[in-house]
Amino acid sequence: MLGLFGRKSDHPMADPKSAQQLLDELPKNDALKTLQELTTWIESVREDEKFRLDNRFEALRLLDETARLFERKLARELYASATLSRFQENRLWTALNDFYTQVSQAYGAVLASCRNGDKGSAALRLLQPLIAARAIHALRGRLKCAAMRYAQAEPELWGLLAAAYSSAELENYLDEPIALYPASGANSSVRCEFTSVLLWWVSGTGTLKQQQMHLAERVIAHMCRNYTVQAQLHVGTLLTFDIVQPRPPVRFTGDATVHPSLRFVGLGQVQAQLDAINKTLDKGIVPEDINLGGTYEAEVVQQVTRHLAAVWSMPPPMRRTARRRISVNLDVAGGFASMVEQTDVGLNFSGTESWEVEEISANGFRCVLPPAKADAVKIGLLVGIKPEKVERWGAGIVRRLGRDGENNLHVGVETLSNQLQGVALRESNRAGADDDQLALWLVRGEDDAGEAFLLMKPDTFSINRSLHMHVSGRQYLLMPLALVEKGEDYDFARYRKIEQDTSSEEEAY
Repeated sequence: MLGLFGRKSDHPMADPKSAQQLLDELPKNDALKTLQELTTWIESVREDEKFRLDNRFEALRLLDETARLFERKLARELYASATLSRFQENRLWTALNDFYTQVSQAYGAVLASCRNGDKGSAALRLLQPLIAARAIHALRGRLKCAAMRYAQAEPELWGLLAAAYSSAELENYLDEPIALYPASGANSSVRCEFTSVLLWWVSGTGTLKQQQMHLAERVIAHMCRNYTVQAQLHVGTLLTFDIVQPRPPVRFTGDATVHPSLRFVGLGQVQAQLDAINKTLDKGIVPEDINLGGTYEAEVVQQVTRHLAAVWSMPPPMRRTARRRISVNLDVAGGFASMVEQTDVGLNFSGTESWEVEEISANGFRCVLPPAKADAVKIGLLVGIKPEKVERWGAGIVRRLGRDGENNLHVGVETLSNQLQGVALRESNRAGADDDQLALWLVRGEDDAGEAFLLMKPDTFSINRSLHMHVSGRQYLLMPLALVEKGEDYDFARYRKIEQDTSSEEEAY
């Protein structure tokens, strides 16, 4: 400690004895309340102008390090739990976002004062790498909270990130190894923190589910020693970031105008490490050295590592078809059960919503939903779609989300098929068998080529089990080929489709 904490301020954290008493009285068994209280203390220390700079930092450091145990507990609960109510999720999200906001602003202000040579800054000269890295780490938490809501990041965040990086570059401590927190168990650096947050942000945050965003952030941080950042364009550059006019990072496409304020971030030798992680995950094992902030199945983690491998491919994936502006209303049924009700095998209940399409392509469309309609929309949501003045229903899956400044939700949907047909599936080929279940056949005409793409109840697909499909008086044997996608309330599967002689069915009676 640097001469705990100074006596000029009458702030309770300015006196070591009263500071320790405050920390001892925190409600240790209530992580949410404790983090909220510590956040309030951090804010008050940040705003108290009577603290000398080095004393202010020590007070912030003590509060921040005390808070991390409770922050990790709440983050684990927020990202690892699948049973949170909307109310619980909001409480956790708000507490974490407030904490990251105060910590990032506090460390950012200390770093700015160090650059300005304020009184007490000389005592912090050797600690500037830690201050800058912690500022960026807290900014990553704020960005993560924004991404959880598919919201735009506040412009202030990119400014703070640019300032922290610029200080490290100017003072030549980008690669200075630091122990970020006493219990972190691993060294970091400003370069690690800076490149990790930028790479995570451009790696499809708007296309991932909330838990996947969390896992992507952890996996990317784990591999940070591979990443490069340079003032010159170099082989393997993946993104650019402007440190003079800071805005969200941009994926490098080869035609960027190079100027001195741009920094070029690349993957370095990360591919070999990512391949090794995937080989371990192939065995059903999560590598022990990756701190995921919770316990996750290997299959869940590998969905994320494969996503990273895809979005980091060089050159970047290109849009397959052009978009065009359009204005058309869609009837939308959210979820497998609602879709079945809208087809000819169900009861055709009402209860659909109306979405207005603003852009369309051959493979999908984009809608903008007001906040009142957005609550139930998630990445991976299966939706039934029926344009106005069209009788038949189609199907799509929500692939991209993003909010604008007015909190409207921009929804990108991949179209699976423009026509659905309700079918009955059974394990035997005997009509009327007790194991009949309803499914949705994605009718694609000549494109089917002897295959059937089906939307079914979850856990219906098995690679070892054939099914029989009865539709429009015809009988088909379905031989399993692949589970294309597994959603929360559906299996999307591909089968080889073989038409059978219906006389064999008649002989079974």
